[in-house]
Amino acid sequence: MKTNPVRAKLKRGEPSIGAWLVLPDPFAARLMSSVGFDWLNVELEHAPMNIETAAACFVAITAGGAVPLARVPFNSVENVKRVLDTGAWGVVAPMVNSRAEAEALVAAARFQPLGQRAAGGQLHAASFGTDTATYYARANDEILVVVMIEHVRAVENAEAILSVPGVDAFFIGPVDLTNSMGHKPALDSEAPEFTQALRHLLEVGRKYGVASGIHVADAAAAARRRAEGFQMIAVASDAGLMLAKAREAAAALGLGAGIQVAKY
Repeated sequence: MKTNPVRAKLKRGEPSIGAWLVLPDPFAARLMSSVGFDWLNVELEHAPMNIETAAACFVAITAGGAVPLARVPFNSVENVKRVLDTGAWGVVAPMVNSRAEAEALVAAARFQPLGQRAAGGQLHAASFGTDTATYYARANDEILVVVMIEHVRAVENAEAILSVPGVDAFFIGPVDLTNSMGHKPALDSEAPEFTQALRHLLEVGRKYGVASGIHVADAAAAARRRAEGFQMIAVASDAGLMLAKAREAAAALGLGAGIQVAKY
């Protein structure tokens, strides 16, 4: 059975860089998997992505040598089970604000004795290049379980959330976090409460051996966050990177009205 190099990196305390996939297209996923990112996170929360397309994206991502992750639309047994059973190597659960919600995620993502995930299907084992019996025996050691910290309530409950056994990493969603603080939604902010929240989360993550993650707009921001100690860093998205390059070309030719393109 293949090992999950991203989970191994994070457990060693090393950084791992990836990107979001918001285009519901396995072709785009295959191309993105070839550029060198460690992992690609298939977006099922805010993109028009169904489970069939997501499953095809997982195959495309592994074919290119990256690790396929999935952000589910909601932290529920059904959502977690479906992405893992169709080939994701890790699950990212949005808006985890309490210990109970973190425990529910672990229960859905881990097999006994660590959780209550049901056994069934074939694609999960095929994704790891193994048989189902081996997958059931080793999946708890390879599946990456990530809670999203994206609300002030989650920051306040960081100790309770990140001390849950079975949580491998937390991932800060800056847009929702800044919004919950009463600021304009943004991928970055100089607001004191935002910067203090990031420092606090880094400290709590280190205390419990949980890797720290965050979404950023570009490579420069990723390098800065890596230097600060963040490990799991997402650089924009397939659509954001495409639009940024297209806007650059259009502007160089005097085209367009100067409209800001999406960073995420």
